[in-house]
Amino acid sequence: MSSHRIDGRKLSRQRGPRLALYKNLIVSVLRYERVQTTEAKAKEIRNQVEHMITLAKRGDLAARRTVVSGLPNEPLVIAKLFDVIAPKYADRTSGYTRLVHIGQRKGDAAEIFQIELV
Repeated sequence: MSSHRIDGRKLSRQRGPRLALYKNLIVSVLRYERVQTTEAKAKEIRNQVEHMITLAKRGDLAARRTVVSGLPNEPLVIAKLFDVIAPKYADRTSGYTRLVHIGQRKGDAAEIFQIELV
């Protein structure tokens, strides 16, 4: 089997749990504006967080529905995204997140990164 045109990391999870992990991490980044996680997870959700902010900057009904479909059952986070976060980045076209290397986790020496909103 060829690995051409295969994108994304599997993170030793099946599709459903992996997508749930991504949604929960995205919600955490938007809610707390910074989250510490492993390097692979941080790099994987970085583009998705930036896409949500770009959609929120558009601010129309279609963008709101797209965000709601990506982050269900999180009305407070969605309201914060559209009312607080999107206006903060009105003059910026991209690059809303930053990855900061924290160090190694004590238990398994995994590289820990902090993903934060700029």
